[in-house]
Amino acid sequence: MLYVKNLKKSYEVGKAKYEVLKGIDFHVAQGEFVAVMGPSGSGKTTLLNCISCYIPFDEGSITLGGTKLAGQSEEMLAKIRNTQIGFVFQDFMLLDGLSIRENILVPRIVQEEVGEDAEKLADSLVSLFGIGHIMNKYPAEISGGEKQRAAVARSLINNPLIILADEPTGNLDSKSSRAVIEAFGNAKDKMHATIFMVTHDSFAASFCDRVILLKDGAVYRQLERREERKNFQDVLLDAIKEMSE
Repeated sequence: MLYVKNLKKSYEVGKAKYEVLKGIDFHVAQGEFVAVMGPSGSGKTTLLNCISCYIPFDEGSITLGGTKLAGQSEEMLAKIRNTQIGFVFQDFMLLDGLSIRENILVPRIVQEEVGEDAEKLADSLVSLFGIGHIMNKYPAEISGGEKQRAAVARSLINNPLIILADEPTGNLDSKSSRAVIEAFGNAKDKMHATIFMVTHDSFAASFCDRVILLKDGAVYRQLERREERKNFQDVLLDAIKEMSE
């Protein structure tokens, strides 16, 4: 599904050159829920921006669903972002003037493809994520957790190849965080969604199938969940502590 090979990215500030990604290698299989963790400055956000086609990279390759992203035209990259990638942001990015149902349909509205199938999928998504009771409300009228579940629903309305989530629980309390992560789990189990999530939250990451730890722009370690969630969280915390020593 997603293959990242020898990915390198640097920035130049004046005469100084800063290597942010130093030969990253990993893959995400279809239907897999993968998290990326690491300290500030480890390259998580840069990695996500490269995969989402928002910034170019220096070397290596990113292949999504069989399509190599390097060398694509801006028009094609925009199409890939709009149709093959679903986005979930920390600050929800819902439009205040639209109802929750309308917000979920925004990607279809942009493509002028709000047909019966889109309407039915929107109704299925609000039911799946337990937000049917707020579908006609506006963002200002609902909680942060409900906003983020609506954002997860919106990310799925185009049946994307992958969902990219950037700190989706960063602005939420523990109860809302769990509801959002369980929404991702439902998307994975019921819709076979593929999810790639950047997070600082070991609780959120403990629900994932696999966690990639980044340190100083390189993959430090990859951990697969082979035990109960609570035990896996303990394994993650130990690995994070070891990485920081």
